[in-house]
Amino acid sequence: MAVREIAAGHPDPESVDYFLGVLKSFALRATADKGMRERWQPGIDAPAVKGRADSGDIEIDLVELLVDAAGLARDVGVGIALFIDEMQDLDPDDVSAICGACHELSQDAAPLIVVGAGLPHLPAVLSASKSYSERLFTYHRIDRLDREAADHALIAPAEREEVEFTQEALDVLYEMADGYPYFVQAYGKATWDVAAASPITPDDVRVGSPDAEEELAVGFFGSRYERATPAEREYMRAMAELSGDDGPVPTSKIAVELGRKPASLSPARDGLIKKGLIYSAERGFIGFTVPHFGKYLRAQAD
Repeated sequence: MAVREIAAGHPDPESVDYFLGVLKSFALRATADKGMRERWQPGIDAPAVKGRADSGDIEIDLVELLVDAAGLARDVGVGIALFIDEMQDLDPDDVSAICGACHELSQDAAPLIVVGAGLPHLPAVLSASKSYSERLFTYHRIDRLDREAADHALIAPAEREEVEFTQEALDVLYEMADGYPYFVQAYGKATWDVAAASPITPDDVRVGSPDAEEELAVGFFGSRYERATPAEREYMRAMAELSGDDGPVPTSKIAVELGRKPASLSPARDGLIKKGLIYSAERGFIGFTVPHFGKYLRAQAD
């Protein structure tokens, strides 16, 4: 629910104006500290509140802001959810601030929840920030789409345009996309662009697939590979050679493959984990964070 909608049901206009002033104060201070070329103007006509959520210490300011927001919501009888995507990419100070704020809010049973989405190493990022983070959050693994969900992602929008897929076309699309949402989108779009009539057939999928694969090679796999250092690329190529079906690989085998001591490879492994390219599947094993990355690297080597 938007702040204005929450505020509309509050019985005390002065309390609403006060919170809007705190929000404005936080926004102006935060954008100034980030060194942004232009400050974000939150479009709030209330004057900024001095001395509240404007210290410049994000951990203090975020606690004050969210506590005030939760208090406003409690008065109205609603809750607030803060959604953060790609949470593992936040600055360490911001992660620490979010953990601190969640801890403070939990002590008061405040009606505000933080929902974060991220790569498999996100729990480790949170734990490294605050040791008590494992008690603050519950973790739910979101895996690839199952067959029913992947088919629905293709069928539902097509039906709105009075277009159908043959069952055989859906079979081929699922095999290519492997249930990964972005791949479903990429192969679905490429197929849609080349299909001349309904129903869409396996031949349409096969004609469109090279376009999807080219897009993934450049914009998806390639962009990730370019982020890695030479040592990190060497580590990933060794992973690709050993992974076969792109499953997790023992770190000991990677060291043997590269003819190196395991300890000497720790900087490359840790760098790749921080960049979100690989993750620690379990103790002693490492895997790619996106499917088919190993296949892409093996194809590049051929």
